[in-house]
Amino acid sequence: MARVRMYCTRFCPYCIMAIRLLNKKGQEIEKIYVDNDPSLRQQMVKESSGRTTVPQIFINGAHIGGYTDMAQLDYNDSLDSLLEN
Repeated sequence: MARVRMYCTRFCPYCIMAIRLLNKKGQEIEKIYVDNDPSLRQQMVKESSGRTTVPQIFINGAHIGGYTDMAQLDYNDSLDSLLEN
């Protein structure tokens, strides 16, 4: 099983959709909530090459982007192979 780390907020609809998609695939997620911690948000921006929106998703340490990026990987049948590693 892959290591999935996701910067998110508690009420972001894209975060919720990302969690649902990953749960549907049986994937555990390390969720880092940036709602009330500016230092975590700064860490997210640094690790994601300047992206300021949530979610920001990392699979096995590689930044794959946000929910729409992950959904596109799933649509192209590429997400499952990333999650198997």
